[in-house]
Amino acid sequence: MFKIFKVLAGVSVVAALGFAAWLAWYASQPIVLKAETVDFSIKPGSSLRQAAREVAGQGVDIGVEHFVLLGRVLGRASEIKAGSYEVSAGLTPMSLLEKLTAGDVTQSSIVFIEGWTFHDMREAIAHNPDLQHETTGLPYADIMTKLGAGGESPEGMFFPDTYLFSKGASDLSLLRRAYRTMHANLERAWEARDPATPYKSPYEALILASIVEKETGQAGDRAMVAGVFVNRLRLGMLLQTDPTVIYGLGEHFDGNLRKRDLTRDTPYNSYTRSGLPPTPIAMPGLASLLAATRPANTDMLYFVSRGDGSSQFSRTLAEHNRAVQKYQLSGQRH
Repeated sequence: MFKIFKVLAGVSVVAALGFAAWLAWYASQPIVLKAETVDFSIKPGSSLRQAAREVAGQGVDIGVEHFVLLGRVLGRASEIKAGSYEVSAGLTPMSLLEKLTAGDVTQSSIVFIEGWTFHDMREAIAHNPDLQHETTGLPYADIMTKLGAGGESPEGMFFPDTYLFSKGASDLSLLRRAYRTMHANLERAWEARDPATPYKSPYEALILASIVEKETGQAGDRAMVAGVFVNRLRLGMLLQTDPTVIYGLGEHFDGNLRKRDLTRDTPYNSYTRSGLPPTPIAMPGLASLLAATRPANTDMLYFVSRGDGSSQFSRTLAEHNRAVQKYQLSGQRH
């Protein structure tokens, strides 16, 4: 009887060694791919087997059962990470398992630029092939409702930045990130604001920040431009800023702002209506948010572009008119 047990034990050892040798061989063999590079996505909550099937279904010849066995033997079966992946020639089952458990995902990016409108954002999103387009054709109001911000205007409510995302991510999730980022930055700017600013709410500061964003060509001028507008608000003067007029004209603006446009009344015409416009007119960046909430302490009431991106500031209308004449600005006043 002892001899039988000894023989069986020997057989088990040999079988175990043979299995280990086979598994090591399998784990190190190059995988055949249907193309030079293959992209695939693993959904959140996927099991090792589900992930293996998804990978195989995209043309990565891993042998699903063998791959599952490898993951289980190595104790990695519960470590699969969701995301978008890219694999190329030279991949082995072991390197694929390491990639999937490390979450070594491929990422794409999109840039939202300071001064863009929400329409500009949607255009950029629509033309990005790496996003899943869930908001295509949805009215603005429906998008804001899906973001939990029903009743809000989307203009200016998203933070301009470069956003990384896994290929196949929802455009709605991207918008949600940009929306939350703007709220976080606005809240910090509001908490650090100059208490002497005349805003009644963070939203009013956001509106002015959007105007500052559109009016400044040089970073160094932002606080001064904000200071001019704050002074005008305090004195009850018209803001008289062309970007609000252009925004109010919408599709009627052909690139050339005429005198008749300045007298055409819209809710955004700061030549015909006092105070701030009803909503932001663009996405302000962080520098404009900070300028609006901590404007320069100045007695200037006017400014005009010098033509090089910088501005000439004036205390009086007479000084301003001389500056306009000097810099030959087609009669545009601010």
